[in-house]
This record gives sequence, structure tokens and C-alpha cells, in this order.
Amino acid sequence: MSAGAALLHEPAVVSNKVTVPIEWHLLTGEYPPQEGGVSDYTRLVARALAEAGDRVVVWAPPSSSADAADHPRIDVRRLPDRFGPGSWRVIGDALDRASEPYRVLVQYVPHAFGWKGANLPFCLWLRARRRDHLWIMFHEVAYPFERGAGLRRHALAAVNRAMASLMGAAVERSFVSIPAWQPGVKAVTRKGTPLTWLPVPNAIDVVDDRKKAAEIASRYGQGHPLIGHFGTYGPLIKPLLASAILSLIDRSDCRVLLIGRGSKEACAELSSVHPGLAGRLHATGSLAAADVSHHIRACTLMMQPYPDGVSSRRTSVMAPLAHGVPVVTTEGPLSEPVWRDSGAVVLVPLRDAALLATAVASLASDPARLRDLSSKGRELYDARFDIRHTIAALRA
Repeated sequence: MSAGAALLHEPAVVSNKVTVPIEWHLLTGEYPPQEGGVSDYTRLVARALAEAGDRVVVWAPPSSSADAADHPRIDVRRLPDRFGPGSWRVIGDALDRASEPYRVLVQYVPHAFGWKGANLPFCLWLRARRRDHLWIMFHEVAYPFERGAGLRRHALAAVNRAMASLMGAAVERSFVSIPAWQPGVKAVTRKGTPLTWLPVPNAIDVVDDRKKAAEIASRYGQGHPLIGHFGTYGPLIKPLLASAILSLIDRSDCRVLLIGRGSKEACAELSSVHPGLAGRLHATGSLAAADVSHHIRACTLMMQPYPDGVSSRRTSVMAPLAHGVPVVTTEGPLSEPVWRDSGAVVLVPLRDAALLATAVASLASDPARLRDLSSKGRELYDARFDIRHTIAALRA
């Protein structure tokens, strides 16, 4: 198997050989206290690099809230604008003063850099600074061309590809959150540019407080299996989840707990249409990370459907795996072979809410299988997805 083909199956798992500290400049469209998946990921990577002995400078858009002191080797610098000319000047001056070895690591999502996902000037500026050891983590590559999407969407897709091409012309190394992005990245980078699969790790630290978890399980489960879902309840996932919840409650005595930002709104919306869910469907709303950990640990298992299938860019599935909580999820076109090969999760086809509910109800009543999946899920996370693999790949 070629190295390129192997990318499609195995994430990077390498040994850390760097002994000289590196100065990292992380360019990101969001950083705590700003909310978002890229925000959580960037903070996780920044902390881990700092703990490995490197110095980290995080460049992020303006924020109305104060930045928390993460680590003495992390310097969070808020830009004067959203990656416009003022930002180019500030970042450029800092890079001109940077000492070797240093790296510029861009957390790339097209819309992260403002200008409604069309910030071509920023990409041109970054391309002109190709001497700066530019590395890119592609969380996404470009908005897709979709039949019938309309002229405006097609124009955005074309601009996104132009942006990625400009950045790709200057990139020294590139990374993808899922192997499915590999062809798109190869199409916009120079031939031979190193490309590595870096799964997105869990951003919720595991808090081992069994008493607290038991209290939560008793409060919401009331002696019945407690089925959790962790996410942000976006428009693509919410309909899948709602159908599965209705089917699950109709055929079992399970209780359901929605965890995370947007959960209360999703719960209220579903309960208003189906009053019979009262007492069976609960929600936490936004929680601090430690409280998210407590609530995940309280669940019998997690029901995590995704419209394109589970994949290594879904932090909402990484959290229960890291916590040792069994997962029932969907297999789709973006799902890597590792999910099926490992046997660490229960997989069901896309868009079959009844089958998803059946799988959840069956697993909830099978203690031996729950224990087996708990162990396998934790092992898979540790072997393939833990943040140490990300840092080892970046510093190798």
C-alpha cells in the first residue's frame, strides 16, 4: 500500500523526536471565550504544544470578553480586524521578528477569516509570505458545488476553491481532519507536499467523579436507562435526532438527556409538538467543561447520529469515547474504516431513525455488551485519537 493510500485508513501515530522548542503561530478564526469547534480544537492544540515545551502565539479575531490565562507559554493576541489589512501588518511584523525554528499553523475553515467566506486578499497575503513555514490544518476545504444550489452558492464554492489554491501554493505541510478531504487538498497543493490525517481529539477533559455522575443519572434517568446526546443541535442533525428520540421513547422505557449548547431550545421545540415527552426528555443547556464531563459519564450510552456518518472530525463523538461511554452512531460516506474495523461503536445506516432507536434500546438492556463497548471505545480513542498523536505529528 502506498503512503498516500495509507492516509485513508490510519491517522498519524508517530514518536516525538523534537528536542529544540518551536515557536508556533496559530492563526484561527475563533478562540475561547469565543465558542465553536475550531475554538476548542485550537485551545487544545495550543495547550498541548505549550506543555511539550514549545512557545505558542495564538492570533484570533477581536473578542468582547477577556482571554483566560491558559499557560505561561501561550500568548493570545487579538487582531485589530477579522484578517484584514490591519491584521496582516501586525502578524507580519511579529513573523519578521520570529526566531528559528518557528511555524505558522493555520486552522483553515473558509468562512473563519471573515469577508463572508471570500477573503481572497488574506490568502494572497499569506501566499506572499511563503518563507514563513506555512502549515495548514484543513478542517474544511471549500463549500461544495451542489446541483440546484443557485448562482450565489456556486460563486461561493468557486471563491473558496480559489482561496484554498492560493494557500495551497505556499503550504509546506498540510493536514486534514478526515481522509475524505484528502483529494480536495491534493488538488490545491503542490505535488509532493506532505499530507497527514490528524483526527480532531476530545476537547472535554475526563473528570472522574462517580458520585456526581450517579446523582445526575438518578435525577434524569429515575431508575431507567439514560440515553445521552452531546452536540450543538444544528439544522442537519436535529431532524435525525428528533425522529430517533420519538421512536426510542415509543418502544422503550429509556429517558433521553440532551447535553450542550442549544439543547434546551431543541428540547423545548420537540416537547411543544409532542407533549407526551414530558418527564422523558431533558436538556442541560450550555455547561462548563467539567459539568459536560459529569453529564456524559452519567449516561448509559450516547446516541450520536450524523447526516454524513461518524468521522474523525466529530468532537461530539470523541468525548464519549474518551469517557468510556458506549456510542450508537451512523455510518455514511465520510466514515473512516476504523469505526467498523475496531468494533468500538454500534453503527447503523443513515436516515433510519427506527433502526437507530432499536439499536439503542437493545444495547441499553445488555450490560455485558455495554461493558465491552466501553472498553473498546476507550482503547480506540487512546490508540488513534488522543491529542498526544496530534502533537507528536506536529513536532516530529
